[in-house]
Amino acid sequence: MVDEVGIKKRFHFLQGKLDEKTRRCFVTAEALAIGKGGISAVSRATGMSRRAIRQGAKELQEDWIPVGIGGRMRKPGGGRKRTAAWDPKLINDMESLVEPTTRGDPESPLRWTCKSVRRLAEELKRTGHKTSHRMVAELLHELGYSLQANRKTLEGASHPDRNAQFEHIDRKVRSYLERGDPVISVDTKKKELVGQFKNGGRELRPKCEPERVKVHDFVDPTLGRAVPYGVYDIGANAGWVSVGVDHDTAAFAVKSIRCWWYSMGCQVHSHAKRLLITADAGGSNGPRLRLWKTELQSLADELKIPITVCHLPPGTSKWNKIEHRLFSFISQNWRGKPLVSHEVIVKLIAAMTNREGLRVQSAIDPNQYPAACKASDQQLRMVNLKADRFHGDWNYTIAPYYCNNGTFIL
Repeated sequence: MVDEVGIKKRFHFLQGKLDEKTRRCFVTAEALAIGKGGISAVSRATGMSRRAIRQGAKELQEDWIPVGIGGRMRKPGGGRKRTAAWDPKLINDMESLVEPTTRGDPESPLRWTCKSVRRLAEELKRTGHKTSHRMVAELLHELGYSLQANRKTLEGASHPDRNAQFEHIDRKVRSYLERGDPVISVDTKKKELVGQFKNGGRELRPKCEPERVKVHDFVDPTLGRAVPYGVYDIGANAGWVSVGVDHDTAAFAVKSIRCWWYSMGCQVHSHAKRLLITADAGGSNGPRLRLWKTELQSLADELKIPITVCHLPPGTSKWNKIEHRLFSFISQNWRGKPLVSHEVIVKLIAAMTNREGLRVQSAIDPNQYPAACKASDQQLRMVNLKADRFHGDWNYTIAPYYCNNGTFIL
């Protein structure tokens, strides 16, 4: 009696270790050992077809080299043909779905949908192709496709003097730092919702116990928003952040610079004879804002030192020093933490540091800064402003007035 159970067990133990050819030879040897009726018995025990076992009988008579020592599993051209081989339109139709605006019909059914491999496979099936999402994924990989995110590389129109302005700012900064005068980079960080709202990022917490926050990000009228305005001292590697509760105006910006000076700047730069500010070309410290210049005039009179301002060219705010030397570390420090109050925001900012020894101080500015506040023509004429020879609209110095016998002189 044929021991089909034993054959089945032996085949089960070995089939994962054998390739197609050696499997055929193994089952054929079992069939030959049984003799008459062996092919049928082995076919029932292993599940292999009688045709495969007969093929194994032929291969036992041939000289062959096992796979892995220079041999091959199939004869050249053997095996099932890939779908793309007998369906030449498959690849072209698939690419027209992936990139309909460049390779196919702009009115493609997937023009405005997420093009996942499953959606692509379904659409190809509708057009008569035999495929699956696994085959689509494999073909896309072979064609050089991969999942890609958006990349911010298009900067729009570039000012012809952009590089020259950067070189001008670099020379100014070096000149001030060499003489020991302060150089600061200023800007407003992204406004933040105050309350139990979701904050991007993750932090370590007990497993399955995430911080619970509100579902909808509607402004809490009792808490409002936080307006962080930062001042980064390039030479001292120190920062100041005023957390405002009202509008982001030029008055608020200059007040933040004033707070930096009296809280940190005057201690480090007690012998300063001038101050250089590098700022963006927009926002509350834009070069076209009258209030920005009139407020700087008041600050210059108060500090009794000239204040020079160099604005970055339009569209280049990401190159502002404060963005990647202060604001980026603040965002990292409070990632995953709900900003439940202005006090919490101040503490998270003040506790932030990095390996380069960055020091940061912060405070709440509870004052109101009406957005409708404007500087008059008369106030603007009183600004003691001297424009630079190179792009006076971007580079200028505001000097203080000194009172001498009731008259104002430089």
